[in-house]
Amino acid sequence: MADGYKKEVDHISGVETTGHEWDGLKELNNPLPKWWLYIFYATIVWAIGYWVVYPSWPLVSSYTAGVLGDSQRANALAAFEAGMAERAQIGETLVNASLEEIESTQSLLEFAMANGRAAFGDNCAACHGTGALGATGYPNLQDDNWIWGGSLEEIHQTLQYGIRSGHDEARFGEMPSFGADGMLDKEQIIQVANFVGSRAGIEPEAGIDLAAGEQVYAENCAACHGDDLKGMKEVGAPDLTANSYLYGKSIDAIRAQVTNARNGVMPAWAPRLDPATVKSLAVYVHALGGGE
Repeated sequence: MADGYKKEVDHISGVETTGHEWDGLKELNNPLPKWWLYIFYATIVWAIGYWVVYPSWPLVSSYTAGVLGDSQRANALAAFEAGMAERAQIGETLVNASLEEIESTQSLLEFAMANGRAAFGDNCAACHGTGALGATGYPNLQDDNWIWGGSLEEIHQTLQYGIRSGHDEARFGEMPSFGADGMLDKEQIIQVANFVGSRAGIEPEAGIDLAAGEQVYAENCAACHGDDLKGMKEVGAPDLTANSYLYGKSIDAIRAQVTNARNGVMPAWAPRLDPATVKSLAVYVHALGGGE
């Protein structure tokens, strides 16, 4: 304290001042508690020790490795590589097992479901939705109306090679555009759309000759969809009496499809995903509740 300093006590708080004053404000002499100072000093010692023991100081092209030579990056990479090795081992077992064996073996089923769920979110949810409920033009994978069959093997086949994907093994079936290609006139399309709708539980439009529509159906549609309208999965012809329609269940939607058919495309996943992931997807999709 400077010579000549006269001790002064703040009359409000009763605490001695330090002699420093700014704009009429005087600093009180309140030293930090000793316990706080001891903790502060301990943190300094701890920091110095940490600098010595662990990697800490950056250098030009690297960093100080520390006495222990520990590296969280190296630890993370090692854990990642161990996980990948374990995944590869289980994946190899998955590839060598049949689909039925995967579903009946708890450890394989758990891995396939987890792997399939992740793969579905990354590759399939954009079209079929995160809940696999589909949308107009994209099938609902949770119902029992499967155009190409919903058994485990059939799902696996579809996933591998796709539908109208261009792959040599792809499932292929194409509905003609009866109106756009001039195969049926407008009146015939209206008649057959109303006949099909009536068999699917849709109220037909007034004044439509359903008998004429049935005749149009028999001559142009029954070869693929069957006399009973139940469809044939061998050629990818859907069941026209089902509760859901891929492109909308209404007379207008049926008329639009008959006039200018939309033949959707599903990618072939075998060239894009490894065999274990494709199998996992098949098991996961089959377990959603749809299919057979």
